[in-house]
Amino acid sequence: MKRIAFVFTKAPHGDSSGREGLDALLATSALTEEIGVFFISDGVLQLLPDQQPDRILARNYIATFKVLPLYDIEKYYLCQEDLIMRGLSAVRSCILDVEVIPAKAIREKLAGYDVVLTF
Repeated sequence: MKRIAFVFTKAPHGDSSGREGLDALLATSALTEEIGVFFISDGVLQLLPDQQPDRILARNYIATFKVLPLYDIEKYYLCQEDLIMRGLSAVRSCILDVEVIPAKAIREKLAGYDVVLTF
């Protein structure tokens, strides 16, 4: 079975890539059990709690990330350096129980996947 990595690189609500990536992630979960989810660059902002997309008339898809464990998707990685660069090193809660790891470890883990999809 192929191992598939989903990499979120963009901030939420600025465009549709985050929502489309999440939709693709949920659809792919029916096809394989080997899925990893990575949040790098501005993608680290996808997991912040208490977002208010309704203020910019955007759909609140962020809450849907919370259902990933129900789809047996349980490997989530957040880039430590990208958190620090965005002043979020003190963030104590995310909407998922993510593993915060250095960029080098992210690259090493991504190398183990057959397919890498970036959103």
